[in-house]
Amino acid sequence: MGHLDLDDASLAGIVAFYAIVKRPQSSLERVFHEIERVLKPGGFLLLSFHAGDRIVRERELWGHAISMGFHFFGPAAICALLTNAGLTVEEALERGSYPPEVEYQSTRAYVFARKPY
Repeated sequence: MGHLDLDDASLAGIVAFYAIVKRPQSSLERVFHEIERVLKPGGFLLLSFHAGDRIVRERELWGHAISMGFHFFGPAAICALLTNAGLTVEEALERGSYPPEVEYQSTRAYVFARKPY
């Protein structure tokens, strides 16, 4: 995500649902600059992530042993990084989790941003 093999201004939009949860916040500045680079003027980004300030380490997923860390981020910090990358945050919202049998219990954040014309 930090080095997209795409031309400048080549995409009209990017949907990145939970795409950043495996990346530390320190790497997101580069990621968001790359997203800004490949978006056309007026192009949009719809980003979702787990809201918070922690790393959840999982040892099992769907009955298989794993070793994964999932990063949670503060929505204000993500919005600031997107703005610093040259994107305009148009809307940011949070929602509670669905029941435990449906999804992991965490607050979810959704951010809609655009590259200015």
